[in-house]
Order: sequence, then structure tokens, then C-alpha cells
Amino acid sequence: MSEPLEILYEDERIVAVNKPSGLLVHRSWIDREATAFALQTVRDMTGRYVHPVHRLDKPTSGVLVFAFDKEAARRMGELFAEGSVHKRYLAVVRGYTDEAGVIDYPLREILDKMTDAKARDDKEAQEAVTNYRRLATVELPIPVSRYPVARYSLVELSPETGRKHQLRRHMKHIFHPIVGDTKYGRTEHNRLFRKHFDSHRLLLHAASIEFPHPIDGETVEIGAPMPEDFMKIARLFGKIPEKMQTGLSGE
Repeated sequence: MSEPLEILYEDERIVAVNKPSGLLVHRSWIDREATAFALQTVRDMTGRYVHPVHRLDKPTSGVLVFAFDKEAARRMGELFAEGSVHKRYLAVVRGYTDEAGVIDYPLREILDKMTDAKARDDKEAQEAVTNYRRLATVELPIPVSRYPVARYSLVELSPETGRKHQLRRHMKHIFHPIVGDTKYGRTEHNRLFRKHFDSHRLLLHAASIEFPHPIDGETVEIGAPMPEDFMKIARLFGKIPEKMQTGLSGE
């Protein structure tokens, strides 16, 4: 059995865990050698079959929800499609962002060669919208590229749509890529964080999710505490409010 995961919420129909960075949700061509997957780990932990209802990229940490039965999984899928699921992420990005903004930039679909084998690859770009809010900034006395100092923002990201790699691609689009992103980020900033802070992960954490329960409709809000490797970097921006540490709110 794989290393157990922190269970954030569980009832008879759904379960949510705090996925660590580096763990795949399920088998994927991204890492054919991987032997541990969140889906199988949750099955082993609960002793029940579980259905994935959404994805988190392998390098992203945070709250991940599964359904215990097909009915709950189907209804969760409908809630996502209706826009009734609200997710909030924390990220460390290059440069000083605006205080707040909306990124409305359509994205072409990226297919997983294993799980999306039958999907069309000729679709037009899909609507994609991300809201962001700057929480704090820091200037580090470390030269990077042609600049004598390095500047970063701690931001809250709230996607209105759920396109693959949406947050990572959107932050790249506005020239504030997420630190640690080896696909869409900037090598010099990723190298700086590895060298000076021993940070080898994507600095993106799915902090909370809120939705009507798929069966009784009652509001469910689940927060995923910051993992220590993310917390260490977040402390560069000053004191981290207790509520932000729990994942439920940065207010």
C-alpha cells in the first residue's frame, strides 16, 4: 500500500484528500514508471471503490475529491459543468501582478494520450476564465537574469472554468508564470528557488473547494492545509494568517 494521504472530508458518498505535489491522480503517459496513484491509495485507505470527479496536475498539491458511487460521481460532474463548484488556489508567481484581475483567454485542449485517447484533437480553443488576487509581494536581494533583484507575488487564483493546465497557462499568458513550472515557467526563476530555497516543486496549491453536496445539496467547503514545502516559501512573504494555512480563507 502507498503512503496514506490526509483525509480532509468523508461521508457515505464522497471523500476528499490532501494530494501531495508529485503524486499522479491516476495512471498517465506523463510518468509511465509511476507506481503510486491517488486514486488507488484512496481505494486502499477506505476499502471502497472510488470514482475521480476532477483532476489535479501531478506537481500541484491540495484538495482532491472522489465519489464512492456512480450516482454521486455523475452529479459531481454536473455540478462542475454547471459552474457550481468553486475552487481556490494559492500560487507564487514571477514579478508583481496587478492587485486583482480577470484572465479571459481561450485555451486549446491538451489531451492525455492514455485517458483522452478517443478525444478529438481538432477542437477550437475553449472558453477559459481565471480570477486572481494579489495577497503579498516580496523582493529578494538575488540577481536574476538582467535584474539586480528578484520580485515575486503570492496570489489567490479562482478559476471559473476547468481547462487542463488552465492556471499555469493563464499565468504564463499574463507574463507572471508560476514558480517551479518546468513546462510553462521561466528556467532562471525555477533555478533560483531550487538553489536558494531548496524548492523543487510547482508552487501551486489547491487550497479549497466549495460545492453543493451531490446528494442533499447542503454546502460543503473543504480546505487543504498548506504543505510544509509550500509554507516555507510562503513565509518569504511575511506572516501567514492562520486561516490561509488551513486552506479555507486568506481573509
